[in-house]
Amino acid sequence: MNKERRRILIRSATAAAATAVGLPASHARAGGEERAATDVDVHIELHAVQDSVAIRPGAQTRVWRYRGKLLRGDPDTLETSVDTYLGPIIRVHRGQRVRIDLINELPEPTIVHWHGLHVPEPMDGHPRYAIGPGARYVYEFTVVDRAGSYWYHPHPDGRTGKQVYFGLAGLFLVSDDEEAALDLPTGPQDLPLVLQDRTFGDDNQLTYLSQSPTGAPAGDSQNRGMTGGAMMGRGGMGGMMGGQGGMGQMMARMMGVLGDEILVNGRPDASLAVERRPYRLRLLNASNSRIYKLAWHDGVPLTAIGTDGGLLAAPLRRDYVMLAPAERVDLWVDFARWPAGSDLTLQSLPFKGGRGMNGMMGGMMGEMGESALPDGAAFPVLKLQVQHGGNDRPALPPRRLSQLPQPQPRLAVNYNRPKVFNITMGMMTWGINGRSFDMLGVTPLETVKLGTHEIWEFRNDGQTGMMGMAMAHAMHVHGLQFRVIWRSVAAASSRQQGTVKAGLLDEGWKDTVLVMPGERVRILLGFKDYPGLFLYHCHMLEHEDSGLMRNYLIKA
Repeated sequence: MNKERRRILIRSATAAAATAVGLPASHARAGGEERAATDVDVHIELHAVQDSVAIRPGAQTRVWRYRGKLLRGDPDTLETSVDTYLGPIIRVHRGQRVRIDLINELPEPTIVHWHGLHVPEPMDGHPRYAIGPGARYVYEFTVVDRAGSYWYHPHPDGRTGKQVYFGLAGLFLVSDDEEAALDLPTGPQDLPLVLQDRTFGDDNQLTYLSQSPTGAPAGDSQNRGMTGGAMMGRGGMGGMMGGQGGMGQMMARMMGVLGDEILVNGRPDASLAVERRPYRLRLLNASNSRIYKLAWHDGVPLTAIGTDGGLLAAPLRRDYVMLAPAERVDLWVDFARWPAGSDLTLQSLPFKGGRGMNGMMGGMMGEMGESALPDGAAFPVLKLQVQHGGNDRPALPPRRLSQLPQPQPRLAVNYNRPKVFNITMGMMTWGINGRSFDMLGVTPLETVKLGTHEIWEFRNDGQTGMMGMAMAHAMHVHGLQFRVIWRSVAAASSRQQGTVKAGLLDEGWKDTVLVMPGERVRILLGFKDYPGLFLYHCHMLEHEDSGLMRNYLIKA
């Protein structure tokens, strides 16, 4: 069968399946159309390309990255750096109409998800919209979200972990009038900081599950072992045991990939010079699976002013802050509190409960070894040098930051019967309520009504089958921001949970929530504006790629 006929048949089958679950057939198109931009405030071409970047001394590192070209809009809309593989920072204002043309110059399919943004379903980056090499997808939407630190990354089925690891990620920063009325640090004192961990081979090339950005097996959706879909299919245990890298690769796919080095904005051993004045540090955990427990080396408390969905109502002080994959936190720091010449370290403190195994498989993992930087270990993240100049007295952040109403759980149509989503494992494949990812699959439990609110409960009770696994998960819901309204932890897990509890930032609007082993977390969601099929999943990317992802359907 020639490629064009195969493409047409796939489109027709997908359209028929989409109609069967209640979606308009037009929503199943394979991509956007190339046409002239009209009535938009911002127009960007975003190319996903192969490239090489100097990251460490010696040979350049082959990466995949986003390259941006501003076709329309304020010149400050697109901020590109030649010193990193990260995509350009996109800066927009609430209310602007944005068009972004994704052009795929990679050797495999890809699509972009605008993480945290409230956009129509065809604009959200569902993997069924993934485009092949040489194709274009047109995104066009109005920015309706409040000011905050959002981001963008690929979301193809089974390939998200690989594509993010090789460099595809960038920040999407939204401003609005409420934020502009505050006296928050701007310009050089507004610092985006993207945290990632990576492992490099002797030749300075990134290593990810025996794959490289060029010429390596991509693992197609029909034969990719642990990155498959159904628990009993797509390779199964036999395929995993005999696949690339044997047991070690299988376990890395199942538990999540950890790197040996910490990179900040794409640079190892990162350091910054700062003045003795207030700064806004916008921290994004863009690591595949690593959780950070962030604190200053000298024990000075952190002051949080924002989370995933923008500013908090008021600043919050924490001795440390937990940051799971995909979570963001904005910190207010006035470096005038330290003398000029001081050397500071933002570090990750030790903690328990991120990932662990019992019994036979625990011993096997010990024999095979993990990352040289284990999950929950202590390590430096960023070094800062306080320079002369600036202020003599530290300033305080604004006492009130934003109008943030208290969550109202009684708005939920299921207030007395929260929907329960158990994190499960069967045949060494992750799932939710015993089901792994199905491109168009959706159950009655996963069907909601437009214009309503619901309470969902994520359960990470650790009952994950023969492996005896107990792992943290970062649960992300596409298409909206939610409120965290309740946490409960099993008595058996309370000791390890005590090493992270004081740093959990559940306040404010969230799109990703950390659920530790033994925990149950309830969130309040509101489904407005846009019907369609959206995703919810764990943002440990290897968990997502290996089945811990499902659809939910918003019906008009």
